[in-house]
Amino acid sequence: MNETITRTLSGIVYVILLLIATSYSEHSFFLLFGFFMIITIYEFCQLIQLNKILPIILGIIGFTFGTYYQTNKTNDILLLIVSIFVSIKCLLLLFDTKKEKFDTLSKYIYLIGYIIIPFIIITKIPHGIRGYNPKIIISIFILIWTNDTFAYIIGKSIGKHKLIEKISPKKTIEGFIGGIIFSILAGFLISKFYFNPTINYYEKSIFIWTMSAFIISVFSTLGDLIESKFKRIAGVKDSGKIMPGHGGMLDRLDSIIFVAPFLFLFYKILNYVS
Repeated sequence: MNETITRTLSGIVYVILLLIATSYSEHSFFLLFGFFMIITIYEFCQLIQLNKILPIILGIIGFTFGTYYQTNKTNDILLLIVSIFVSIKCLLLLFDTKKEKFDTLSKYIYLIGYIIIPFIIITKIPHGIRGYNPKIIISIFILIWTNDTFAYIIGKSIGKHKLIEKISPKKTIEGFIGGIIFSILAGFLISKFYFNPTINYYEKSIFIWTMSAFIISVFSTLGDLIESKFKRIAGVKDSGKIMPGHGGMLDRLDSIIFVAPFLFLFYKILNYVS
């Protein structure tokens, strides 16, 4: 089968599965992302050469307690602190030209803070004032896809200046800026037409979704670069082969797992200010 057709069909199946499970119920959303997390842990352990059994057990226990059992604001803040600390560690890794391997402690730090906790945080994000709202997580994915699409189109057509050539030769500064602009536009359209806010909530909705779009554009790009760094150290092109034409699950979710802690922090700050 033609590679383009394979890639297209694989992508369609992924998007349909995501939309159906997310929209159907909170439990189907949890189950889908729990399944995604297990696959991602498996792939990440392959990248960093870590035995997979204990990490998968840790992931299942952490995800179960983090999603199906009620947590308080203190626990959420602790999850954010750990995850953002590891995110900063990932950013330092991105610009470390000498890093070639990880010690065991670092492997588990990355596993917990870069993979497991972000998946727990992802399940917390779509819970608004009125409980679980699938529109929130669907909108986040729409913004990620918008950023990726227009960053690619603009980078391909007018991109001349490389973003971080050693890590991802195809990414350009022009594409990066273009992705941000079109994501912010998509955020505005989402706030206006998808959520259909009341008059009193209109300006606040626009602010929330345009700012969310900016955060998503910046950190999803960084997330993609960080995963490319892990793959470069491992000497592989893709994290796995579960999605024909796309690679592994980590290749598909590298953006949202890095975005999630920063977006959740933004929502927590909004809630505190309100």
